[in-house]
Amino acid sequence: MKRRLLSILMCGLLTITTVAGCASSNDSGDKGNDSAKSEDITLTFMTNLVGVPAEALEEVSNNFTEETGINVEFSAPGSNYEELMKTKMAANDLPDIWTTHGWSVARYSEYLRPLTDQEWVKDIKQAIKPMITDDNGDVFVLPVNMDIAGIVYNVDVLEKSGVNVDELKTWSDFEVALQKIKDAGFTPIHMGGKDSWTIGQFFDWVAPSFYITDDSKNYREELLDGTFDWNLWGEIATMFEKWNKAGYFNVDSLTSDYLTDIKSLAEGKVAFEFYGNSAITEALGVNPDAKLGMMPIPSNSEADEPSLIAGERIAIGMNKDSKNEEAALQFINYLAREEVVSLLASKDGMPTGLTYATADTGVVQPYYDKYADVETFPYFDRVYLPSGMWDDMCITGADILSNKETAVNDAIKHMEQSFKDKFNQ
Repeated sequence: MKRRLLSILMCGLLTITTVAGCASSNDSGDKGNDSAKSEDITLTFMTNLVGVPAEALEEVSNNFTEETGINVEFSAPGSNYEELMKTKMAANDLPDIWTTHGWSVARYSEYLRPLTDQEWVKDIKQAIKPMITDDNGDVFVLPVNMDIAGIVYNVDVLEKSGVNVDELKTWSDFEVALQKIKDAGFTPIHMGGKDSWTIGQFFDWVAPSFYITDDSKNYREELLDGTFDWNLWGEIATMFEKWNKAGYFNVDSLTSDYLTDIKSLAEGKVAFEFYGNSAITEALGVNPDAKLGMMPIPSNSEADEPSLIAGERIAIGMNKDSKNEEAALQFINYLAREEVVSLLASKDGMPTGLTYATADTGVVQPYYDKYADVETFPYFDRVYLPSGMWDDMCITGADILSNKETAVNDAIKHMEQSFKDKFNQ
């Protein structure tokens, strides 16, 4: 499961010009462009992305329409995405195209058209290819970029609080820093719990350090074979509760939303946020003068090392049962153009997933370089939890934030029961 970043993150700068009408230097981007041209065709496209990356996707969708005459009905429902997709899967009413948010194989592959026959597949970077390939060798998505991230922070807030991120190796170190930040008058961690996925992401990022990354104390096999002792989940739930009671989260953690998180980070009101590096890009859109950085995720013991999270980011697949298959495939290959991939990856502040395209990762690039040798691990829920348990982390985490007296014990029981219910499905 371990992977090294190394040279894949050495992304150069690319000057982004207009997307509409541009020719790709890679032939894969033009495949299928002569097939579907009818103005009567409308493709439905749904994404889990929000903020700047979603706006960029909508922009290139509009450019595609201008070039081809094929309409794209774009939607970005935000926090409702998971529930909407579950409903659509159950009703066999999926959109023509959608972003898979880390689940291209485990959750969506049975609904997606394999894209292994497309020209650009040979150019998928090796670092991301295993994560989007099934046991038969099929690829189901276009990996626009790779999600390689840690914890984002405001440089000025940490300096004013007397915190040096290079010294934050363990969660114990991190907790001491949180108190320093609070004492200095800042919010240590901002949580936009109104968008429930923000809570789930906290657990998704922290859990590997408790149960996976430490070779001397890991539960990979137990999680994979269904024998995991869920009493152990009390460790991470207890830490979350402790931090909440200590006032390390914003007081409105359950009613605030993601965009408020971003605004608070940009304005220097908060130190840390457990989000991808796109949060840096978005925060700079709010305040271009903000000084922001990224650090690895601390370990749970001195015997282990900090780590980074890696996986799919903007990964786009098409419905195998689409009534507009030719047009949908034409759109996928439009998105695979060098200039489009570069634009989308740059707007998201993350390295591209294709060898022929580069991204301007801006202020994040020095951190990719700095942490090039830090080990990366996949998102916890995408490998070690059955499909659907992301929601359970969101729900149980919200209960803890609500200061429910029995929240930790309830979380253990809830996670255990959900795991048992979903494991063999």
